[in-house]
Amino acid sequence: MAPKNVEYIEIAHRRAAEKKTHVSFPQLKYPSLRDEGLRDPVQWLIGKSMDDGAEGLWRVHNGIYNFNDFLEKHPGGAEWLELSKGTDITEAFESHHLNSSVNKVLEKYYVREAKTPRNSPFTFEDDGFYRTLKRAVVEELKKVPKHIPSYADMIIDGLFATLLISSAVSCWANDYWVVMSAYLIASLSLAWVTVAAHNYIHRKTNWRMYLFNLSLWSYRDFRVSHALSHHLYPNTLMDLEVSGFEPLVIWNPRKKPVHAKFAFLIEQITFPFLFVLNFLKRLILNFLREGFFTEHYRWHDGVGFTLPVWMWLVSGCSFYEAAVMWLWIVCTASYIFFSIGSNAAHHHPDIFKDGDQVRFVFFFIY
Repeated sequence: MAPKNVEYIEIAHRRAAEKKTHVSFPQLKYPSLRDEGLRDPVQWLIGKSMDDGAEGLWRVHNGIYNFNDFLEKHPGGAEWLELSKGTDITEAFESHHLNSSVNKVLEKYYVREAKTPRNSPFTFEDDGFYRTLKRAVVEELKKVPKHIPSYADMIIDGLFATLLISSAVSCWANDYWVVMSAYLIASLSLAWVTVAAHNYIHRKTNWRMYLFNLSLWSYRDFRVSHALSHHLYPNTLMDLEVSGFEPLVIWNPRKKPVHAKFAFLIEQITFPFLFVLNFLKRLILNFLREGFFTEHYRWHDGVGFTLPVWMWLVSGCSFYEAAVMWLWIVCTASYIFFSIGSNAAHHHPDIFKDGDQVRFVFFFIY
């Protein structure tokens, strides 16, 4: 979808360099804090709150709502509302609520009209593409057999069991080929447990979403970077899964620095360490950002360390040996996970990215 109009390309490069607006949507303000600091999910939320005109509460379309008394009643769990407080949650509201009856609940918590226009390229006209599609999807979902979701449970449970067994065998066995086979199976299992757990992160609070943290990454961070950012604003300037890799890897159409030509090589070097780096970044923020520990650190941030303890207790090896093997498994799983993610369809060059010339846009949050 790269622009072919020479005049537009020059305009697009100028907009990208000025960083005052989106390139494809020049009517929108350039996202606050996008290119600053550690580009972590909490910073993304802070920057979004600066642009959304939610006045410290929650914004849906052009209304301001106070959900403080609704947090514990929210069917999807309180965490979604806790994380998004102070921001415009219109896209999240529209894409996660298929039943129109939620509008009656919404009315109970209305405070006032917002004072500023929405800083989003998306609209939700009742006869528009997105709501028309959503109504059709509701009808199709009624045809899905009720036992189908249990298949996903069986898959992730099986992957989790395979991870536990193979990781223990990798420390218990003495034969080189058995150890290597178990290590590779454990690495693949951890990568796929993380992939599968991502499905449960989108849902209401449930125990399987905590399996994501076996990777050392935080499912809570991923709810922001993936569910609230990437899925709602894919490939726009508000997509944290795009900006989070910059300036090392640049997916949006731009005049790119020389090192961008070596993005594939950079990925091969960095991908094995991203699970660990994401954990360290979150740990460091406890010391750099006031209130981060009390507001964002939770017991499940330590879930990742249960795996080496399991390997040590079950296999009978030394804790040092278990820790070394665990790090090999985590780093290999990290490489597999990010290799899958970076080559997924939503990064395909034919798909819309900020910088492409827009005549009209079908709504593509998912």
